[in-house]
Amino acid sequence: MDTVAQLRDERQLLNDPQLAARVRVTAGRVVAAVVKQYPHTADWDWSVALIDDPDTVNAWCMAGGRMAIYSGFVYKLGLTDDELAAVFGHEVSHAIANHTAERMSMALVTEVGLLAVAANNEDLETRLAVEAAALLAVTLPNSRAGEREADRMGIELAARAGYDPAAGASLWLKMEEEGGSNPLQFLSTHPSPNNRREALLELETQVRPLMPAVPPAPYPIEVLTAY
Repeated sequence: MDTVAQLRDERQLLNDPQLAARVRVTAGRVVAAVVKQYPHTADWDWSVALIDDPDTVNAWCMAGGRMAIYSGFVYKLGLTDDELAAVFGHEVSHAIANHTAERMSMALVTEVGLLAVAANNEDLETRLAVEAAALLAVTLPNSRAGEREADRMGIELAARAGYDPAAGASLWLKMEEEGGSNPLQFLSTHPSPNNRREALLELETQVRPLMPAVPPAPYPIEVLTAY
């Protein structure tokens, strides 16, 4: 059973048609920018799972284009579409830059090894272990260098998708204010480099000229919900 099937069986996916429609457009436009800049990703299985967890502020993207966002991220922080695009831009950048595989290596599991095991072993327990290890990779902390790279790539992708790059800094301000003395789940897996918001504001001025006069049409992605 893959992660999405497990989430659906355990009734952890969200039933929210309005949010699904927003995600289909915002993530779709970001993915359209991704595919244009990185043509090899056109073959990825692009999807976003909407996880029903109003208390969790988190999101992730696995290698191959499988994304997830928790309802708490959108509603606790009151994300605008520009900020939602900044989240997706940041997360897909981790996947494009192969940060997930780096974190899997930290857990003594490599992506190549996982794929080899999955391809050559039909045992159910082995497949479940492979899936669990892949999920572990998105719960481990990124390196600060990886965060800086994902910030740079993500804000550029959001701008190329036609979204306001100023949302990168406003998003991080909201997360810092919401977290207070208790770091959010997203911040625990995405450690903040020093002066992050200042760096994002500087990136904003650099990438704003990349915003197209006409935003790209959303790339066809699958939005996974409870129904």
